[in-house]
Amino acid sequence: MDIRQIKQFFSADKAHYQGFVDERFIDLAQLFSQLQDARTAYGGAALAVYFQGHKVIDIYTGQKSAAEPWQADTLSICYSTGKGVLATLAHILVSQGIVDYDLPIAHYWPEFAQNGKAQMTLRHILSHQSGLYDVRNNIAEATEMADWQHMLEVMAQAKPRFSFGEDLAYQPLTFGWLVGGVLEKASGQRLSQLMQKYLIEPLELDGAYFGVPNEQLYRVARPLPKPKKAEEASDEKKQPATRRASPIDKLIQLSGQNPQDFQDAMIPKGMRKFSFFSDEGIQAVIPAANGAFTAQSLAKVYAMLANRGVWGGQQLINPATFAKLSEVQSRKRDRIMPIPMHWRLGYHRVLSLGKSSQGFGHIGFNGSGAWCDPERQLSFAYTHNFPTGSLTGDYRLWALTQEALRSADKILKGKKGWF
Repeated sequence: MDIRQIKQFFSADKAHYQGFVDERFIDLAQLFSQLQDARTAYGGAALAVYFQGHKVIDIYTGQKSAAEPWQADTLSICYSTGKGVLATLAHILVSQGIVDYDLPIAHYWPEFAQNGKAQMTLRHILSHQSGLYDVRNNIAEATEMADWQHMLEVMAQAKPRFSFGEDLAYQPLTFGWLVGGVLEKASGQRLSQLMQKYLIEPLELDGAYFGVPNEQLYRVARPLPKPKKAEEASDEKKQPATRRASPIDKLIQLSGQNPQDFQDAMIPKGMRKFSFFSDEGIQAVIPAANGAFTAQSLAKVYAMLANRGVWGGQQLINPATFAKLSEVQSRKRDRIMPIPMHWRLGYHRVLSLGKSSQGFGHIGFNGSGAWCDPERQLSFAYTHNFPTGSLTGDYRLWALTQEALRSADKILKGKKGWF
């Protein structure tokens, strides 16, 4: 946040949003407004929070498109935030006895045994210990990602970059085909059918898709181009087009990690010919990257997890499975992420501005995110359509997370506190 943004924050409208707010969480709603107010002409955002089994915030602001305001039912492409939803579906199927964390994947998917993967398990994939993070060298064009069956074949044939279980490497894109493929092979049902039966219907979700149906495309928020300042446009004409190092590039360089690992995991060849925000990209099934959700749907999924697998009188995840899914698998930094993520089975730690939480969830490359804190019985989701990118989340996500935890502590402990 630069000086200009700091000034905008303190002069911002604290009530620039629509929706429902429990007065106990008004500070969080006002912070959301302050963080969005100056940029609502360039996009929109939504925030939803559940506390002790009840919705306490469901608000939104800004633009869904250049001509349309954000609505209560607006869907947002949430990048890796969808990984947490897919992982939750996997845990429900484990509870149902349909799949097992520690049986070889080849038990369900015989073709997967190729190239030394005969003993790899779902646990290795969920905890990012599979070595199957490389997408760049396994497909020739990014457009291939839109073909679900083709990508399952690619994953079955892929060779791990290290012996599974011996190291950690976040799987930014491959995670979705790997986990989704296992679930389909184990159940004999399509991923969309599994989502509908085991997650959408029990939780009564309105807005949770891996591959948005044609009739729902109108609900999806698209990024708005940010107008360039006159001086920036003038400078571009004078100077040759050179790529500036992004904060992500700098963070990776400072972390001592291999930039090639990042590129192989994150950037398929031919990305200029493929957009996650084209109709083709939105309708494709790419669960690690293009899940489309409302903030309300995400927060409700995590509200069930905040209640340890129980919702509406239904036990979606049994206690034994819940204990396993929330257990930290490793605390060391992996090959891709610049900070230690404390990987659970499909989730990572809650990232805040200092407030401690034993909860878990998942953020997306665009700064969206969703998480739960079972100790506080709290869940949170933030979505938007601004053209930002960060491996560890937009600063707004960290700030809103911090305030959500503080607001809950004010109720539970009588004081907010910063840590």
